Amino acid sequence: MLLKRVLAAVMGVGLGSTVAAAQAYSTASRPFDFQAGVGYSSANANYEYVHNRINGFAAYADFDFRAHLGIEAEFHNVSDKNTTVSQKTYEIGARSEFQFGRIDPYGKVMYGRGTQNFPANVATLSYNLFAAGAGVDFVAAKRVKLRVEYEYQDWLNAPGSGLSMKPQIITIGIAYHLPVGEPGRRR
Repeated sequence: MLLKRVLAAVMGVGLGSTVAAAQAYSTASRPFDFQAGVGYSSANANYEYVHNRINGFAAYADFDFRAHLGIEAEFHNVSDKNTTVSQKTYEIGARSEFQFGRIDPYGKVMYGRGTQNFPANVATLSYNLFAAGAGVDFVAAKRVKLRVEYEYQDWLNAPGSGLSMKPQIITIGIAYHLPVGEPGRRR
């Protein structure tokens, strides 16, 4: 009888330690993933006085707090070399990324503010905007990612074709990637 109780206690401790180890595994998972980068942007301004693409730069930061889910903050500054027209956007929103080897495709939806300087410096006005985009980050080195991205913006109540401007931006960038967490993770 005593032997049965001792065996039951040993088995209970053994099973309890297995459950405890399983619980400890989840704490070893990646707590977050961060990258910050800059890029070259080329935009179709969707504004009647600009008939060519306008170019400039972008800056972005991604903070993934779960696998496949995070937030992105982004800034674009593009201008026309032939006129005084320029557009600046400040955006933040949700992003979802997936990993396939060294390729990380992602999608995002964002909300922000866009500022346009009009021809001949007539006015500089700001508008709220919604944006959606998709892109691919290529893992070039342990801490370096290259980016190619397309973004569609809808500037609410801004003058343009229809009831609002709808710029489209292509960005090529490079980012410093800081993975934190799970040992043995590929990046």
